[in-house]
Amino acid sequence: MIFKIGVDVGGTFTDFLLMDNDGNSDIFKVLSSPEDPSIAVMNGLNQMAEKKGISLSSFLGKIEIIVHGTTVTTNAVLTGNVSKTGLLTTKGFRDALQMRRGIREELYNNKYLQPEPIVPRHLRFPVLERINYAGDLVEKLDEKDVIKAIELFKEQGMEALAVCFMHSYANNTNERKAEEILRKHMPDVYLSVSSSVLPQIRFYDRVSTTVLNAAVGPILKGYLSRLSIRLSENGFSGIFLIMQSNGGVTTPEAVIELAASTLLSGPAAAPIAGIAYADLHGQKSFITVDMGGTSFDAALIKDAQPLVTMDGKVDRKALALPMMEINTIGAGGGSIAWIDEGGLLRMGPKSAGARPGPVCYGLGGKEPSCSDANLILGYLSSDFFAGGEMKLDKKAAEVAIKKTVAKPMEMDLIEAAYGMYHIMNVNMASAIREISVQRGFDPRDFLLVCGGGAGPIHAAMIALELDISKILIPKESSIFCAAGMLLSDLKHDFVRSFHTPFSSKSIQKQHFLSLITDLESGGEKILSSEHIPKGKRRFHFFLDLRYVGQYHEVSVPAEIDDIKAMRFEKIADSFHAEHNRLYGYDLKDEETTMELVNIRMTAIGSTDKPAFRKEIFEGTDASLALKGKRQVFIPSKMDFMLIDIYDGGKTGYGNRIKGPAIIEQKNTTIFVPSMFEVECDQYGSFMMTIIKNKAQTHDEKRGTNGK
Repeated sequence: MIFKIGVDVGGTFTDFLLMDNDGNSDIFKVLSSPEDPSIAVMNGLNQMAEKKGISLSSFLGKIEIIVHGTTVTTNAVLTGNVSKTGLLTTKGFRDALQMRRGIREELYNNKYLQPEPIVPRHLRFPVLERINYAGDLVEKLDEKDVIKAIELFKEQGMEALAVCFMHSYANNTNERKAEEILRKHMPDVYLSVSSSVLPQIRFYDRVSTTVLNAAVGPILKGYLSRLSIRLSENGFSGIFLIMQSNGGVTTPEAVIELAASTLLSGPAAAPIAGIAYADLHGQKSFITVDMGGTSFDAALIKDAQPLVTMDGKVDRKALALPMMEINTIGAGGGSIAWIDEGGLLRMGPKSAGARPGPVCYGLGGKEPSCSDANLILGYLSSDFFAGGEMKLDKKAAEVAIKKTVAKPMEMDLIEAAYGMYHIMNVNMASAIREISVQRGFDPRDFLLVCGGGAGPIHAAMIALELDISKILIPKESSIFCAAGMLLSDLKHDFVRSFHTPFSSKSIQKQHFLSLITDLESGGEKILSSEHIPKGKRRFHFFLDLRYVGQYHEVSVPAEIDDIKAMRFEKIADSFHAEHNRLYGYDLKDEETTMELVNIRMTAIGSTDKPAFRKEIFEGTDASLALKGKRQVFIPSKMDFMLIDIYDGGKTGYGNRIKGPAIIEQKNTTIFVPSMFEVECDQYGSFMMTIIKNKAQTHDEKRGTNGK
């Protein structure tokens, strides 16, 4: 038997999906090991081998492919534990990294402070050189300045260096010369050069992205090297791929060169998984949410295409590489409850993490978390957490919530626990509004696809907050991102800046088409190096356009035939329509000139996807899965009720369960409120639908708002 494995390293748990070539799947979860994430990965692989009854080396010998997503680089930036990094830049622009775009992110916040740059001023070294906007060489690189910089960098013990010169996207001669000198004199230092990382206009975006890439490069390189060695030493000889922020996968060698492309590595797999699962129900537009132990990630997919942004931020630092538009907040099962200066109850973003974890884990945690509240309210079982492998301490959770929340706020235990639960739901609903309502989409028009180990407990109440009527909870919801990794294609993004009026009369055809050819050649080269056959290579082009006088551009897809034939009217119509959707107006009928800013291309190498195994129809009666009853808090009643508890592992295709009910699986729990009904589909997933009338809607909303 040949296996495929998806691995998602999170802040609290490391998730695994094991699939064979017949479509059979198995789920594994282990506590993460923040000190060295590769330890948790190997622990999970050992668990799989033990379950199969074979040695680790024999098991790894049967693995065809491992696709791995990691939060190593993200956590490094968020915690400030990045590599010691220096910056070589054009004389006169030393402080651009600190000046940023020159605008305040929060206009009405009098206490607003800019974030500290990753590279302090004394490690930002200016050198004499200059290229103008047209790519003309104005000043050759002063090599003596580079040598002086090297002396400083050696003295300071630099682990990584970033090189970013003005207009190097138009002509990289000076950058390449500086790179040559640095590699000669500092061969062991990780080097990040802007004309390779991000060859496009806007100096701050380019320098920030290049610096981020340098700062996390040695960390990612060290981690992947350790993991690769451990896998190889234990008998793994299959394909090893890494998830990127753009929703595609690539080789460790490629991702080490562009380490910043993994800054949203794990969460980017959720939309990919959502596309596959929603498609089984004929749904093309939906919102994915993934609630784990530490964070909550939300993404919107329209017409089976995830929203992608080139204007991302990580810890308020600009990252201009293409990345899935995912809103991540600190809201997970481990999110800690606290009371702010105004006496209001807050949840997160601080998390109990893997260790010590929530109080109920019994691993030394002292601060009450979301999971502790869920246990008090009956949504979690003390005896069936992780399939019974981990006993939860309900008494300890009660003591912690009483001490930290109930007593200071003069509430009883249940009011405090429900307050924690409700605030979590509101926080997560707000995160969804940011990627839907604020982008011009109505969440009521979308299916909600819920993943994460903690997500299904909250899914129905989040849906009620947003008036979403259907929720899909995939069979592999608890390891949603790990599943998405096995469904991802190889993907690489390319960009060339070409600032010109957008009309067939204004654009220099020969130069324009040469850029298109250059992009296609780059895509062919990298996919060929990854052994992707010609028939499985696809290239998608996008043009960044704007009206003259605007600062921000809109990226619109363009067919290669239209580009090569220079049929710009069709592309312009797409731009006007997208501009109208985003901003509520267009200037199609005005005498306004459009500008082309960047040409983008995404090279995709299609991979073989695991099959979804279908189940036979077993009827609507779910009584065979009924395992007992439990007192559970029902928000619409604002009280406990004795409700049915079902074993999710024993439900079959066609089974229907009306709320209120709880469906327990080994790695997640689904809370079904009284106005919902759940149906098990032929792939083992659950579709939860509202069956309420208007009176019930009013009553339930009174419950969600705390009466």
